[in-house]
Amino acid sequence: MTSTGIRLHAPAPGWSIDADVVVVGSGVAGLTAALRCEAAGLTTVVVTKARLDDGSTRWAQGGIAAALGDGDTPEQHRDDTLVAGAGLCDEEAVRILVTEGPDAVRRLIATGAHFDESEEGGLELTREGGHHRRRIAHAGGDATGAEISRALVEAVRTRGMRTIENALVLDLLTDAEGRTAGVTLHVMGEGQHDGVGAVHAPAVVLATGGMGQVFSATTNPSVSTGDGVALALRAGAEVSDLEFVQFHPTVLFLGPDAEGQQPLVSEAVRGEGAHLVDADGVRFMAGQHELAELAPRDIVAKGIMRRMHELDTEHMYLDARHFGAEMWEHRFPTILAACRAHGIDPVTEPVPVAPAAHYASGGVRTDFHGRTTVPGLYACGEVACTGVHGANRLASNSLLEGLVYAERIAADIAASRAGNTLHARTPRPLPPAGRPGHPLLPPEARFTIQRIMTRGAGVLRSASSLEQAAEALQRLHADARDALDEQGKTAEPGVDTWETTNLLCVARVLVAAALRREETRGCHWREDRPERDDTAWRRHIVVRLNPDRTLATHTTGTTAFPPTLPGAGPS
Repeated sequence: MTSTGIRLHAPAPGWSIDADVVVVGSGVAGLTAALRCEAAGLTTVVVTKARLDDGSTRWAQGGIAAALGDGDTPEQHRDDTLVAGAGLCDEEAVRILVTEGPDAVRRLIATGAHFDESEEGGLELTREGGHHRRRIAHAGGDATGAEISRALVEAVRTRGMRTIENALVLDLLTDAEGRTAGVTLHVMGEGQHDGVGAVHAPAVVLATGGMGQVFSATTNPSVSTGDGVALALRAGAEVSDLEFVQFHPTVLFLGPDAEGQQPLVSEAVRGEGAHLVDADGVRFMAGQHELAELAPRDIVAKGIMRRMHELDTEHMYLDARHFGAEMWEHRFPTILAACRAHGIDPVTEPVPVAPAAHYASGGVRTDFHGRTTVPGLYACGEVACTGVHGANRLASNSLLEGLVYAERIAADIAASRAGNTLHARTPRPLPPAGRPGHPLLPPEARFTIQRIMTRGAGVLRSASSLEQAAEALQRLHADARDALDEQGKTAEPGVDTWETTNLLCVARVLVAAALRREETRGCHWREDRPERDDTAWRRHIVVRLNPDRTLATHTTGTTAFPPTLPGAGPS
């Protein structure tokens, strides 16, 4: 698989540095990969879009799932993961996750992460939706992500690793043989470098997080604009399962016009016994699933949406008044503070909640070592599709996936260098040939994209809504393409235009995949196709970007993630 030759319009790099590995992203996946690569003797550079601790990891409230408790086993964790994935998990990918997960968490603790402990001195484990055991390790009550981020950032800084903060990655660089040769990036604001530059490296690890900003309301931070998926597509990599966007069931409802990042009310609140109720106090999830409020997230989100439609209202309520003030203050201090900041006191009143875009179960297609279909390009964390999540991510498996597969990537890169299959000298990238081929959209188009996606490809979808979304997105793409091809004009290069262009790219792929999947499965809910169809659709939809900027889709069987993808690895 070689590059499509499509690159964003951007100035030529004005500076460059060399490395063995460049890691793009500073969440649990990116920093774990970077630390393990550095420990293996590889010169590693970390590139991150904001500050080191500003990614999605720090916002994770619930915790990290692993079979660490008495009576729990990796096999039980596997079974819960497979049920949540609704028939599309790759069983080997899940086996790797649950068997390597416990030791990976122990290594995270050894790195410096402190998790809450019970009075007996062991890990204090809780339970979340879809889990039949208490296996969620947490920190600071509901500040697990912040603690993991703190520990990893501190380790990176203590070891003096080279980092480039406030840098938006633009495109993958490749050499004459189509192998990875580094990335171009734009540094914003103060720093050692400024403007567009390049990091030359034979191995690139994408750990850029999600794409929640493609919707109007999301739990994702503002930096989650799908940059990694868009870069991979332009580089010729395949993406898979992008139609499976998980909408978190319980996000603090701030009004029908609320946009951007919304406060999350963790699954762990329900895990500790909070009830979902309507305005009359009726527990509407009882009887819909054996786990009621603790059913997998897609089932809870659908239950909330159905009840909202039945009652013609815009939200439901999460009632945890029976916790009392002491439990709220000790176990969920972050959520308590967020609610009170918006005029709601969960100690004395139910919390208004509604689903919002939360997590992309799909992403850049990888094998069991994080290798993509472009030699030398790796992906891990939310940007990747390892096969672990299937059609719906099990609660608190995301931090674990980032941890486990980041370690596997570092091991693969180190083994490749030891076996002389990773080039000893940094390959020289080819200069851009001719005019870059991807038109840029003006910044204001971002809000248009978000409204199109929320209306047409949100929690509830149908052929009609998706077709309307596809047509509207295509018009945006065609207008920008025609302006470039016919008039040589495009929006002014800059962070806002690059982000907006990336959002349009991932939106088009998401809608194309959702239109093709004519069934309801996991977090993909088609009103016009309400049943799950294992005969026709127990398959994965794979998408790539053609050199002419059109999308090519195909399907694969349930074993979509072979041990080695064609063309994978550093070559």
